Amino acid sequence: MHKSGFVNIVGNPNVGKSTLMNVLVGEKLSIITSKAQTTRHRIMGIVNTAEMQIVYSDTPGVLRPNYKLQENMLTFSESALGDADVLIYATDVVETVDKNDFFLKKVQALTSPVLLAINKIDLSNQKELERIVAGWQTIVPQAEIIPLSATHSFNTDYLQKRIKELLPESPPYFEKDAMTDRPARFFVTEIIREKILLYYQKEIPYSVEVVVESFNESEQTIHIRSVIIVERETQKGILIGDRGQALKKVGSMARKDMEKFFEKKVFLELFVKVEKDWRNRDNLLKRFGYTLE
Repeated sequence: MHKSGFVNIVGNPNVGKSTLMNVLVGEKLSIITSKAQTTRHRIMGIVNTAEMQIVYSDTPGVLRPNYKLQENMLTFSESALGDADVLIYATDVVETVDKNDFFLKKVQALTSPVLLAINKIDLSNQKELERIVAGWQTIVPQAEIIPLSATHSFNTDYLQKRIKELLPESPPYFEKDAMTDRPARFFVTEIIREKILLYYQKEIPYSVEVVVESFNESEQTIHIRSVIIVERETQKGILIGDRGQALKKVGSMARKDMEKFFEKKVFLELFVKVEKDWRNRDNLLKRFGYTLE
């Protein structure tokens, strides 16, 4: 008997979905920062054993869209409701239970098993947690509620146990040695974008897209040429910084992470290019992978 299934993680921004995904997969596949909208794509992480294949999906945080990029990000999150064998609805002890209730209504209507993970319980106390659990029991009565702390890996083993129990019998969906559905180039763009989110303030990180123009790998080294896309000339100036120092810093931080990720020496070239209003241009959003296949 072989079990296999899609376990999709959804929820509002900043509740710790990506941290939880990385804990469950046992690898850092999703980038993590304290800024909302860090995750823009639906990213799969695959866990294989002899008798099981769990295909985890991290998704963008749910929000009411202000531009086309955010509309497309919302479709990724909504698609994760449709094909989930097990849905993890992630929340935390800080957010209000009725935030983005338009999405919550869709979760309430699901017939597949829902595990409601209340994250960051290390920031709460027993009495407060009991109040939060009671609130969620009223809103999503069909869900099994699991309080946990993804950062401290507290109670995540119980969540994994329940996922394994709920998985349907099925042959594997991917090759048994697969770790993700994404190519190496994707992780290059995500690592660079993570450093931009950490290094720059305000609007800059949200106006940025990263494209890999060339990725040449040999046995010991990888040579990468990557372009950072921004919406305005002023953003380009801020990204590059005085005498190129800011861009050099981002490149250095990204290269170190890539060397850890690929376990090879990495040579990284970074350039900055302006594509006006790219977040609202359908042709560019399609080119950058923000459409459902």
